Amino acid sequence: MFGLETREPAVWSYGLGLLGFAVFLLQLVVGWRGGLRAGLMVFAVGVTTLWEATGLVFILTGDTTAWTAIRSADALRYAAWFAFLLLPLSRPGLGTQGESALTPRLGAVLAAGSFAVVLLVALLPSPPIGGDAIRGSGWSFSAPMVAAILGLAMTEQLFRNSLERARWAVKPLCLALGATFIFDLYLYADALLFKRLDGDIWIARGVAHAVVIPLLMVATARNREWTINIAVSRVVVFHSTAVLASGLYLLAVAAAGYYVRFFGGSWGKVFQIGFLFAAAVLLGVIFSSGTVRAKLRVLVNKHFFSYRYDYREEWLRFTGALSSPDSELDVNERCIKALADLVESPGGALWLEAAQGGFVQVGRWNFPAVTPSEPAAGSLARLLSDKVWVIDLAEAESEPKSYPGFQPPPWLAQLPRAWLVVPLFSANALLGFAILERSRARIEVNWEVRDLLKTAASQAASYLAHLRAAEALLEAGKFDSFNRMSAFVVHDLKNLTSQLSLMLRNAERHAYNPEFQKDMLETVQHAVDRMNRLLLQLRVGEQVIDKPGPVDLVPILQRIVRAKTAAGSTILVDAGQCLMAIGHEDRLERVIGHLAQNAVDASPERSEIRIRLHSEQELGIVEIEDDGVGMTKEFIRDHLFKPFSTTKPTGMGVGTYESQQYISSLGGRIEVDSAPGQGTIMRIVLPLHIPTLPGERARAA
Repeated sequence: MFGLETREPAVWSYGLGLLGFAVFLLQLVVGWRGGLRAGLMVFAVGVTTLWEATGLVFILTGDTTAWTAIRSADALRYAAWFAFLLLPLSRPGLGTQGESALTPRLGAVLAAGSFAVVLLVALLPSPPIGGDAIRGSGWSFSAPMVAAILGLAMTEQLFRNSLERARWAVKPLCLALGATFIFDLYLYADALLFKRLDGDIWIARGVAHAVVIPLLMVATARNREWTINIAVSRVVVFHSTAVLASGLYLLAVAAAGYYVRFFGGSWGKVFQIGFLFAAAVLLGVIFSSGTVRAKLRVLVNKHFFSYRYDYREEWLRFTGALSSPDSELDVNERCIKALADLVESPGGALWLEAAQGGFVQVGRWNFPAVTPSEPAAGSLARLLSDKVWVIDLAEAESEPKSYPGFQPPPWLAQLPRAWLVVPLFSANALLGFAILERSRARIEVNWEVRDLLKTAASQAASYLAHLRAAEALLEAGKFDSFNRMSAFVVHDLKNLTSQLSLMLRNAERHAYNPEFQKDMLETVQHAVDRMNRLLLQLRVGEQVIDKPGPVDLVPILQRIVRAKTAAGSTILVDAGQCLMAIGHEDRLERVIGHLAQNAVDASPERSEIRIRLHSEQELGIVEIEDDGVGMTKEFIRDHLFKPFSTTKPTGMGVGTYESQQYISSLGGRIEVDSAPGQGTIMRIVLPLHIPTLPGERARAA
């Protein structure tokens, strides 16, 4: 039957058909969730796959037995698809009034007749194979032709008797099965007329049946009640449609090029080459155009899917556009672009509520700058706040009754390409609004578009509100840091003021004492230096100006003893060795002096305060011991190191907190050993400076 020139296309035809139906069958089996209708679909596709396989075997072997297998598989295929079509036709709910499309008697007759024809297709003797054709009598070809006619009738009844709202779901199925039955009708009508099967038509039958697989997939995806979990990718359909359109375009160009060459005379080939090159360039320009892609996407979504948007893909793309760290756009521009991409808009702008009131333009993307602000009491903001609507400006102009009380502001009337006004709500309050330009392709602004824009705008508003809250929190943190620094500075100024006040009181008695004058000058100079450092800290915004370094603790203790003794306190120091700690000399003096003053304040008059200096391993320890009232463990745990917690009438409650924070920053700690009525021991544990160079070790010794 097949010569060398027809064998290869026949293998390709039935091979591609077998591959397509096998992949489709695998997808159906994986997604099958039970159900009679889904089971019949799986069975019908499986039998069709078997029929494609038997056709390929017959082409490769040419055996008569293989042809008998083809007839049997073909009959079984008809039976499976007839059962699949008869099931909805015989069930209630298909007709316009809820009745079944077929009466019980008519349904029984149609079912019996269909399967009788199928039985004839399977049992009739195979026509003889000889030469390059399959010849036979009328009975050999009339039975499958009648089967094709019955299939067409049942397909037409299924579509005609479907409810109006259900026709969209069954349309791809009817197109697919109707096309296959028409092809079979043409094949067997031609065979019945000429008493032989046309080899070319029979070869094309394998791939022709496979062409309808995408329609079957779309039908399966639309009819979820079949309980087959299958989905058709919008991306695949979009690109497939683009490839199909490109193919049709190239076919038209090829035909035109052939015409140019045929009638162009000696210039024909030159004209053909130039024409084909120009057509290829034009094709590249067309499909690189955002407008063409937008129109193609709208066409695919409108005619192939029940919903315009693939919400999972749109949401992933939207959230990715909002949070993309690699984008060259700022936050406001990213929000605008994310909203605009949902409706194929090429540009837009964003208005947010300003601190001084009203809404001002804070960002724009392919959109002109707008200087005037929109008042919060204006008709635009009032309509958005009251109705929470997406405003279609063209509709508002043509049907003003649909937007009661809305008067477009003058600046909005000067934007001819403005299309949609999308409100941005956060916590039920109008945060702002976005204005989008007209889309590249014509899009009907229906409920689906409005709901998607409102949902996406709510997400964008939440994102912008969180960013604003983060900025406000950061600003509050800066003020908090400044306030904490101010509290520490005020506390240190209070100590300096107390020291200078004490010096003034003593100056009345010792003003002419040379030693007192010398100490007074040193004290004033020391106070001035410390005040300058405090002012520098306020300007810089940090407590530590320079890096910590080695500090000799003995001179610090000596200065503290002199200052406290001049104030009438008795302090005993036990510093048996020189200890070089890591820190800042002035701040360590403030910490030790503050804790020593706390010991003096907590002790009775004329009591002794004992300060001991020693080391343990690589740690320096300063112990300050008093015989005062002591503290409970609860007070030490809950209040001692908390800011603004104090028991002194004139205290500020930041000295101990600042001391603990600073010592911790050096890698040390403050330990407290106290009990009510038994006094207190405060231990300042500091890391020691370990000399590494010989010169440093010699100086330390």
